[in-house]
Amino acid sequence: MLVLSRKTNQSIMIGDEIEVTVLSVSGEKVRLGIKAPREVPVYRDEVYSEVRAQQGEADPARLIP
Repeated sequence: MLVLSRKTNQSIMIGDEIEVTVLSVSGEKVRLGIKAPREVPVYRDEVYSEVRAQQGEADPARLIP
């Protein structure tokens, strides 16, 4: 795992097209802004896990990559 330190309004780039910006930090809560192409799905971890579980029950050929 890569660990980076960023301040509010600072960003990191993932590849050439995905930018993650720290919008605010309040106590233990960090707000992030993510700019990514529309074809790149972005999920919170708990939502991603639920979607994967539901897709696994339905059709394994259509799983999220």
